[in-house]
Amino acid sequence: MAEIKVPELAESITEGTVAQWLKQPGDTVNAGDYVVELETDKVNVEIISDYSGVLKDIKAQEGDTVNVGETIAIVDESSEAASAPEKSEEKPAEKAEAPKAEQPKAEEKPAKPAAEEKTGGQRPIASPAARKLAREKGIDLSQVSTADPLGRVRAQDVESYNPNQAKQQDAKPAKQAPASKPAAQETSGKEVERIKMSRRRQTIANRLVEVQQSAAMLTTFNEVDMTNIMNLRKKRKDKFFEENDVKLGFMSFFTKAVVAALKKNPFLNAEIQGDEIVLKKFYDIGIAVSAKEGLVVPVVRDSDRKNFAEIEKDIMDLATKARENKLALSDLQGGTFTITNGGIFGSMMSTPILNGPQVGILGMHSIQLRPVAIDEERMENRPMMYIALSYDHRIVDGKEAVTFLKRVKELIEDPESLLFEA
Repeated sequence: MAEIKVPELAESITEGTVAQWLKQPGDTVNAGDYVVELETDKVNVEIISDYSGVLKDIKAQEGDTVNVGETIAIVDESSEAASAPEKSEEKPAEKAEAPKAEQPKAEEKPAKPAAEEKTGGQRPIASPAARKLAREKGIDLSQVSTADPLGRVRAQDVESYNPNQAKQQDAKPAKQAPASKPAAQETSGKEVERIKMSRRRQTIANRLVEVQQSAAMLTTFNEVDMTNIMNLRKKRKDKFFEENDVKLGFMSFFTKAVVAALKKNPFLNAEIQGDEIVLKKFYDIGIAVSAKEGLVVPVVRDSDRKNFAEIEKDIMDLATKARENKLALSDLQGGTFTITNGGIFGSMMSTPILNGPQVGILGMHSIQLRPVAIDEERMENRPMMYIALSYDHRIVDGKEAVTFLKRVKELIEDPESLLFEA
């Protein structure tokens, strides 16, 4: 027998949550096959088997927390075991007399005729954790909806199942009572939905609260006239796309402007370690991306050494990986400063929260036409954007913060000047 253990994930990650088993007991496993998906604080990681054989036993169910080095599955490497799945498929009549692990499946089928009818004679596809929770709550899995593209019912689907729907079914009311939490919900009769927070969402929540409690955070604002950058982008975007196969967006301009401003205000490109200030001489800029599981901040490495096309390609690749849940831990580690763009969702103004241990974050917002005084006699409607800098006042003074934001404003309003920045 060989053990599948949780591998070293990253220096700062010591545990994860079993998100989904990709192999089930009795499945044939080859060395290098993905067997389980773990959800960590930052990304989801698929763990491979180093052994070939048959998956004999699963030690951790979906939703369980596991530590690095912990055994989570057993693989039977014997040749007899490797051929067992084929024999069981050839002789379905013997399956009920197979190992005990298969017997609960045979017992559950007659208990759920609705499920068989719904899935063409087969029981609903569900994780072991979901089945266990459904049994405890007396919930018919065939009545539980799921957002999983493969139709797989998971524990969180059962947990968020609306008990009011069960009144139209033949389930026992006494077993549904645990799903009705709290008791006030029963008496009020008003519908609620309970959704368990994912590990990543819990981590985001904890870190945001931690930053608020540990940093002396302050935000300063300015506004930027986007006229010149929009004209330049309109003039160059077609040729830029032809030559680089990527669109020219605003983020590359803001990234370049941020790097130039950081070079003039180095304490915003730093962090606090104990009683020391660590000034970073490199510029790895984090770009906040909204993903299904929550906000993530992948990092554009060496932004000061890259041109506009390289920055745009990096941002596009990282955003795609984030939305497809394919970010690696290395994509998220080591950023020195963060840019977040709430404007894509329509935000007019906000105070972004620091992405610790960084001490600065720039917030971009919606572009809106507003009347602007050109001189004492003229007014024009201009495309204006509010920008916000949140910073840690423990090491960044107001003068440096305002100077940084003013420099970003100047460079964006005169985008051609970015070409002359070292």
